[in-house]
Amino acid sequence: MVEDEDLLLAVLNSAPVVDGHPEDHLTGAGARDRVRALGGRGTPAERDRLRLVRDALHPLIRGTSTDVGALAAVLGAARLRPAVSPAGVTWTLEAAPDDDLAVRTVLAWSRVTAELPGRLRACANDECRLFLVDHSRPGTARWCSMAVCGNRMKARAHARRHRAQG
Repeated sequence: MVEDEDLLLAVLNSAPVVDGHPEDHLTGAGARDRVRALGGRGTPAERDRLRLVRDALHPLIRGTSTDVGALAAVLGAARLRPAVSPAGVTWTLEAAPDDDLAVRTVLAWSRVTAELPGRLRACANDECRLFLVDHSRPGTARWCSMAVCGNRMKARAHARRHRAQG
């Protein structure tokens, strides 16, 4: 697993469709606690930055946009500071407290796309707004969850075939 991959997926998947209705887990009741559970402070500014990153990454990952301006703005003041030791070089992220999680999310997206090319993708269910990182050997995972979207899509395909046959 790539560093901060869980954080990346938590941010990407913070705008699910539940019972046919879109939700935003970075706004409203419980948003502060959700961001704190990710390691943040839960401030309104921090949640705004996470929404900005999420909303910029969604179309990039889906391939419907190439606009990286919002991501560049989030990274603008962040710095990675090297520390050399006999064990090698380690890098420490320096970012404003309200930017830290958003910057880590962008860095995780960059690492996942570099280390696992083509494996970060949107769920193949058009009614779903979730994302997955495909760790399967053949790289053919299509759904955020086989138990939910996978079964639903397979059942629909089966019903279509059954109706077509007759």
